[in-house]
Amino acid sequence: MIPYLLNLALMLGVMVLAWPFSVARKDPSYIDAIWPLGFLVLALSSLLFAGADGATWYVALVAVWALRLGHHLFTRWQHEGPDKRYQKLLERSPPGKEAIFMLVTVFLLQGVLLWLTALPIQHAVREGASYAAPAAIAGIVLFAIGLAFEVIGDRQLAAFKADPANKGQVMDTGLWRYTRHPNYFGNAVLFWGLWLIAIADGDGWWTIIGPIFLTFTLTRWTGAKILEDGLHESRPGYADYVARTSGFVPWWPKRG
Repeated sequence: MIPYLLNLALMLGVMVLAWPFSVARKDPSYIDAIWPLGFLVLALSSLLFAGADGATWYVALVAVWALRLGHHLFTRWQHEGPDKRYQKLLERSPPGKEAIFMLVTVFLLQGVLLWLTALPIQHAVREGASYAAPAAIAGIVLFAIGLAFEVIGDRQLAAFKADPANKGQVMDTGLWRYTRHPNYFGNAVLFWGLWLIAIADGDGWWTIIGPIFLTFTLTRWTGAKILEDGLHESRPGYADYVARTSGFVPWWPKRG
């Protein structure tokens, strides 16, 4: 367990270093861009612990996902400004203690949750996961499907928002016609794929806590739930969209 605990300390250190910028700007929203990059940091540190036996190819998979999503979220933050979810969270902070509140409830908490979600990644890299086992092949396929949903969904939404004619409208074309959250669905599928690769040698089943927690987060906690609460307020046609469109797993929209 020592490498895992060292990785936890490393991630908390990364979050502490990322925190002061949020104090100066009074906005911790860029933590969303740090989140995927944190997985890459843990993958690389696990590779150092494993030495020559580490799964370099698996780190490359994580890097492709993390760098793409990190860049996307950072660019979105630069263009759209503070995330309303974090602004509402800060409104609950004790007067005069906003900085410490952000450190504990945003950065340190996400550091712990990131480390927990990344348990399959840490295990796979350290144990030298193989890409030839049947479970690993299935995991790679899931990873590719999830990444495709995430990338295509993000690009379709970005193009929709870039058109001034769509201001105040609901995105219901492309992948968004079949699921209200194609990017979240893709993220979950991708991580289940990474977990399958991690347990392909028959060990590490306990790391299932990572994809289970991530799926719960995306569907029931800080992902789709909070996002949809805000969209119901800001998009007049969103209730109709919800009534006809699958909430997570893609499916044909309901008629009528």
